[in-house]
Amino acid sequence: MDIVLLVKAAVMGIVEGLTEFLPISSTGHLILAGSLLGFDDDKAKVFDIAIQTGAIFAVILVYWQKIQSTIVALPRQPKAQRLALNVLIGFLPAVVLGLLFGKAIKAHLFIPIVVASTFIIGGFIILWAEKRPPGAVRIEHVDDMTPWDALKVGLVQCFAMIPGTSRSGSTIIGGMLLGLSRQAATDYSFFLAIPTLIGASVYSLYKERALLSTADIPLFAVGLVFSFVSAWLCVRWLLKYISTHNFVPFAWYRIAFGIVVLATAWSGMVVWAE
Repeated sequence: MDIVLLVKAAVMGIVEGLTEFLPISSTGHLILAGSLLGFDDDKAKVFDIAIQTGAIFAVILVYWQKIQSTIVALPRQPKAQRLALNVLIGFLPAVVLGLLFGKAIKAHLFIPIVVASTFIIGGFIILWAEKRPPGAVRIEHVDDMTPWDALKVGLVQCFAMIPGTSRSGSTIIGGMLLGLSRQAATDYSFFLAIPTLIGASVYSLYKERALLSTADIPLFAVGLVFSFVSAWLCVRWLLKYISTHNFVPFAWYRIAFGIVVLATAWSGMVVWAE
């Protein structure tokens, strides 16, 4: 296996892990990083989706105590049953709309200029969400969510099919706008990510299996490992961060980064491969 290719896989894994659970779009960063690294062919697109599994393993590890207690209590405890049902309800809209429109979105929207534009728009939405009055919070804990709350957040998650929007950003900020506390929205976003990203990875690997071979195992393994480690560090940091901070810095980061991409593309300073 080409060492340079393995280094690219490691870089992409780090980018995935650091951005998957922040409201700044992992897909957007992977598209932009892949453009700069020349790692953006059809196999690389499958790779980008597959290594999300590494990031999900990190979430499972961080939330293992909650996940384990929910599974154990599932047969007899209404609270555990409600959480499991809410995750399922929130997951279904992405499945339906992904199957209907996923191919068209990938064919037409997975380009750096679209990513940059949605970065900027998403940044302004975060600034707007953070200006809401404190009394707008209805749900302090993820266990207090209703199935209707879960469906609404699940529908908002579908906006993340547009690259650069951010799945975490859609669910966390969308959840906050729908009345969830910052902690509840973040926790539910992480739980919802487990079936959503694992499902997307398995489906992508199966659908594009003709592009892959056993020779690709080291490439994917490197990406998964680096994605897992960087995501584990990022999730632990984010859970501490949100206890005392808001998401405004991420909004300004999105806006600034989007402007840089648009400016360099327009001026010709950087050729953002499409």
